[in-house]
Amino acid sequence: MKIISVNIGARKEIQWKNSLVTTGIFKYPVKAAISLGIENVANDAVVDRIYHGGLNKAVYAYGENHYAHWQKLYPNLEFNFGMFGENLTISKLCEDQIFVGDTFEVGSAIIEVTKPREPCYKLGVRFGDAKVIKQFWNDNKCGVYFKVLQIGEVKTGDVLKLVKH
Repeated sequence: MKIISVNIGARKEIQWKNSLVTTGIFKYPVKAAISLGIENVANDAVVDRIYHGGLNKAVYAYGENHYAHWQKLYPNLEFNFGMFGENLTISKLCEDQIFVGDTFEVGSAIIEVTKPREPCYKLGVRFGDAKVIKQFWNDNKCGVYFKVLQIGEVKTGDVLKLVKH
């Protein structure tokens, strides 16, 4: 697996179902390396600490290989890396082949898989359609969270080297 894109986002307020929602899901690719910290990615907004950030959800990764699937289901949306709120867009990420406890060296960091993503309603906000949340689970294309065992920097093109399975 290789990093295709590194993504960060700012805190953003948007209207959703007659309410003002604050979110950090609107991520965008950056060319520079990003710093993986113990509880989050530097310069990336984490708004809802119940679902994002913290020791066991410091970094979220999503498979570039899943983008075509969603583009077919949502042809009117513009898809850029970071669309799912991921910090790392990774080539060939297959949820049935990556397991809790798998540990990787990537860039100068060491990261460990902690859990699959459980989408909150803000993924529906991002897509403009709440039904995406159920589809996300049913299609087994949810991505994974990592905890950071060794703080470090990662960049586009870095390879994830499996060091513990």
